[in-house]
Amino acid sequence: MKKLIAPVLSTCVCVGAVLAGSPQPSNDPTVVNSLKQLEQDMGDAMVRSDIDKLNQIYADDFATIGSSGKVTTKKDLLQDFESFHDKLVSFENGPMDVQVLGEVAVVQASVNEKRIQDGKDISGKFVFMDLLKKRAGKWVVVRTLGARVS
Repeated sequence: MKKLIAPVLSTCVCVGAVLAGSPQPSNDPTVVNSLKQLEQDMGDAMVRSDIDKLNQIYADDFATIGSSGKVTTKKDLLQDFESFHDKLVSFENGPMDVQVLGEVAVVQASVNEKRIQDGKDISGKFVFMDLLKKRAGKWVVVRTLGARVS
């Protein structure tokens, strides 16, 4: 748990800094629904190991910090799915909270996953937060933070 505190606080500070100078929140249902669909599409692409689709969803500068403290980049993530080092067998997203502030959005939700990593079943319930940015008219994931629910 202590290893997770620093990445969580760091992400919260970054998100807070981004949101502090942003316009008022938007509740435009079209944008909110498109972001929820993007999250569903991401999971579907992971199940299919659709590297091309994942390459479109994740920003080139995507990064996340795992509970071990290891930084994972877009290149790492795509390689893990391409090599079947990480295999999402199935998933079900819980209700999503979507906050849109101009060209930046935050999606928070839970997910039940059936996942195999390095041949080991690491299935369970997780919570996550994705930070998305609209670039060239398209939403992409730039940061993710997740944790297993005990």
